[in-house]
Amino acid sequence: MAAASTVITAATQKINGGIVTRRHDIWFRLVSSADIWQQFGVAPRTRLPFVVSSCLVLMCLAAGLWWSGSITPRIRWEIDSFFLSAQVDDNGVLSTSAWVELENQAFSPFTVTDISMAIPGLRLLPPESTEDDPAEITVRGDGTRTVTRRIVITDCAAVPHEPQPIRFTYRTWLVSGSSEVMLDPWQMTGSGGGVPVAWQRALANVVCDKAVSGEF
Repeated sequence: MAAASTVITAATQKINGGIVTRRHDIWFRLVSSADIWQQFGVAPRTRLPFVVSSCLVLMCLAAGLWWSGSITPRIRWEIDSFFLSAQVDDNGVLSTSAWVELENQAFSPFTVTDISMAIPGLRLLPPESTEDDPAEITVRGDGTRTVTRRIVITDCAAVPHEPQPIRFTYRTWLVSGSSEVMLDPWQMTGSGGGVPVAWQRALANVVCDKAVSGEF
């Protein structure tokens, strides 16, 4: 639709029996969408292909950034049950040092800036800012990193049997954000063989059993 011009005539006024004293004509230009596209050098015939190709480029760019882990890190989490031990301090507080492995499943590096959990019966202590227990955990692309985190068992019986998430905040070269991860269940030996148990319940079982049996 071509651009058009129009005119608005102001209302007339009458004084003393019909004498028109003043008239105003206001002209303005109506701008169509075709004019806007022409400002960018896009002809009407090429407008639709241009829009489609632009959308495809943006979609491919977003998919590439996601796949690379630049927007949301792709992390595999695992807590090693083999090295769990029961530790009781002078005040009778039961805790364990959990070895946490983080695997970067993308080629963009990331930094985990904080780890937290809200699980009844368990309390995650702040990091000690050591080499094994750093405040921030940086993992290179396609790499792994193993760190320790101390977990206090405040009530063995209160730890839930349903899977519970671990929350963490992260930073990449592009964005910062937060997310949750649900760890895989552990295989515990039962009367019928291996039984899958939620990781936090299995951890509490191992540590509490070792504390009761005196395996420190």
